[in-house]
Amino acid sequence: MIRLLILFIVALINVNVNAQKAEVFSTPDGAIRGYDPVAYFTKGKPIKGDSKISFHWNNAEWYFSSEQNRDAFKTSPEKYAPQFGGYCAYGVADNHKAPTQPEAWTIVDGKLYLNYNLDVKTLWSKDQAGFIKKADALWPEVMKKE
Repeated sequence: MIRLLILFIVALINVNVNAQKAEVFSTPDGAIRGYDPVAYFTKGKPIKGDSKISFHWNNAEWYFSSEQNRDAFKTSPEKYAPQFGGYCAYGVADNHKAPTQPEAWTIVDGKLYLNYNLDVKTLWSKDQAGFIKKADALWPEVMKKE
């Protein structure tokens, strides 16, 4: 009985440790809510990916709207993956992780940034360069947070 209790506690600790270190914003629908990260660049809008066209990268399942987009991502995931693991860029600049909405996005200097919602995107737009600089500096520590 004690051995079973110890195994349960160890498993619980592992779940909590892994949750704290999630580098990619994921839901049951996949990374970045199952939206195709390549489509932001190629179509200029968020497009829901298909779970049948997926790729496992950075401990997350990424879904794509086409095999061509999946293959482009496979070749160069850092080019297409959103910054800060798809967490809200404004939130990271404020030293915390926050979920994002697919419609609240921006491409700055060839990099994809997602925001919590359209209102936050408006705040983000007022000083993107400043927020990016601050978020870049904070991300190594924020990434470790739950």
